[in-house]
Amino acid sequence: MQTKIFVNLPVKDLNKSIEFYKMLGYTLNLQYTGEHAACFVISETIYIMLLLNNYFKDYTTKPVADASKTTEVINCLSAANRDHVNEQVDKALEAGATVSKEPIDFEFMYGRSFNNPDDHIWEIMWVDENHGEKKS
Repeated sequence: MQTKIFVNLPVKDLNKSIEFYKMLGYTLNLQYTGEHAACFVISETIYIMLLLNNYFKDYTTKPVADASKTTEVINCLSAANRDHVNEQVDKALEAGATVSKEPIDFEFMYGRSFNNPDDHIWEIMWVDENHGEKKS
């Protein structure tokens, strides 16, 4: 069995967040979706759990970070190529995201980032996996 990752994010408005991730083309998993939380399938091994702030607090003994003021994590998803990076980030911006920072471009690596409606940072990154290989 492959290990799966569930990225848990606190959200202020569950319905707004659901609409945002639907606009990105991700699939809502109704098995883990209810009044206080929603689950989206990113891939066979990656899921996003959106938890209303008060519900999120039930899962930690620490204060919940306000993503509009601090950064606790940057969620990064891989892309097949540079065009895919641009397509995904442009789709997020059209859905209401804001630009997190300027794109990075090192020829062998290209990425862009955005803040979702709750200010959590997401990066979409393409890396040339053949970069640095010795040529015979």
